[in-house]
Amino acid sequence: MSEQPATPSLEEAVPDCPRCQKPQPLCICDSVTPVESRTKLLILQHPQEQDRGLGTARLAAQHFKDAVVRVGLSWPGLTKALGRPVADPARWAILYLGSAKASDLDPEAEVIALTRKGEAAESQRAILKSIEGVILLDGTWSQAKALWWRNPWMLKCQRVILGPRQPSRYGQLRREPRRDALSTIEAAGMLLGALERRPDIAETLNASFERMLARYREVEQSHPELTPRPKPRKNQDRRRPKRSF
Repeated sequence: MSEQPATPSLEEAVPDCPRCQKPQPLCICDSVTPVESRTKLLILQHPQEQDRGLGTARLAAQHFKDAVVRVGLSWPGLTKALGRPVADPARWAILYLGSAKASDLDPEAEVIALTRKGEAAESQRAILKSIEGVILLDGTWSQAKALWWRNPWMLKCQRVILGPRQPSRYGQLRREPRRDALSTIEAAGMLLGALERRPDIAETLNASFERMLARYREVEQSHPELTPRPKPRKNQDRRRPKRSF
C-alpha cells in the first residue's frame, strides 16, 4: 500500500504576503499610510533575521517611496548596498548603538551624532541637519555587530544613536535587553521624525506597529502555530533596535 502524502501544517499551507513576507493572517499592508520624506531610508537585514511574525523591517520600508531593504552580510560600499550612486557617504547616518548610551551623553537628546570613538560629536545641529539618508541594521545585537564589522565602509557614514523616552512597544512579546533598544519601525520613525522635525512620521509608523502587534495577538489566540514567540534575548545577544540599535 502506498503511503499517503503528509498533510501540510497550517504554517506551510498559509501563503506569505509578497510585500511584508509575513503569513497572510499577520499582514497589515493594506493599512499602511505612505509618508513623504526628504530623508532616504536603507535597511540592511542580516540573513539569519528570521522573525517573520514580529519583524518590522519590510513594514517600515513600505511607508517610504524610495526605501530599500537589502538582505545579506556585506556589500562593497554604500552605493552597492543602496543600488544607486551616493555622492557623500558622510551625509548618511547609520544607527548603531554599540556600547554607547544616549542617556550617558545627553539625556535630553533624541538623536546624538557620534565620533569614531563613540563620543558625542561637536556641532550636533549642523551634522544632523546635513543628513540626507538613514541606514538601519536589522537583526539581533550580535547580528548587527556582524554587519557593522563586515562592512568597513560604514565608518564613512555618520554614526548616530537614539535616546527614546519610552521602551519599545513590543512589551512582553519581545523582551529587549536595553531600554533604548527599539524595533526597526520604531527606530525609523523616531530617527527620521527627529531629523526632519516632523513628529507625524513617528506617529504614522508607530500606529502601523501597534496595528501589527494587535493583529499578532489576535492570530496568536486562534492560530498559535503562526505566531511562535521568539526565544528570550540574553545580554550578549542584544538587538540593535531590532533591532540597533
